[in-house]
Amino acid sequence: MGLEEVEKVKKSALKLISESKAAYLTTIDSEGFPITRAMFNLRNKEQFPEFSEFFQNQEDIFTIYISTNTSSTKVEHLKNNPLLCVYFCDADNFQGFMLGGSVEFIDDIKLKKNIWLDWWTKYYPKGIEDSDYTLLRLTPKNARYYYKLKQVNFKL
Repeated sequence: MGLEEVEKVKKSALKLISESKAAYLTTIDSEGFPITRAMFNLRNKEQFPEFSEFFQNQEDIFTIYISTNTSSTKVEHLKNNPLLCVYFCDADNFQGFMLGGSVEFIDDIKLKKNIWLDWWTKYYPKGIEDSDYTLLRLTPKNARYYYKLKQVNFKL
């Protein structure tokens, strides 16, 4: 696959990320089984327009942030095995984009403030400094794009 085609795929994948209603997150449990769940897609421009500029200014265009409860099983899984997969899809068009790599736990309060909405206090009553608020970052190492029965794999 030529460079031009890879760039075309990346552009299409970014569009899919910005429109996908959910981010499907997969972790590995303590017995080695994959566990997948739907999460807020903070990169969805319609649902979270407040974050659009933040994501446009990221050095790595495919970096994904996920807010979650520290007490969740996904955090437990990731502490034991930091490998993470995030999948975005348009089910009507059989289009999907998977990003994989190791997750980082973000402690930087400034960064946490950049990815915070006041209505999240229903999940984290003490706000941004709530001990049950965790921010995860995936700077993916590999990607897989599916569309029209074609699969394109590439390293990031």
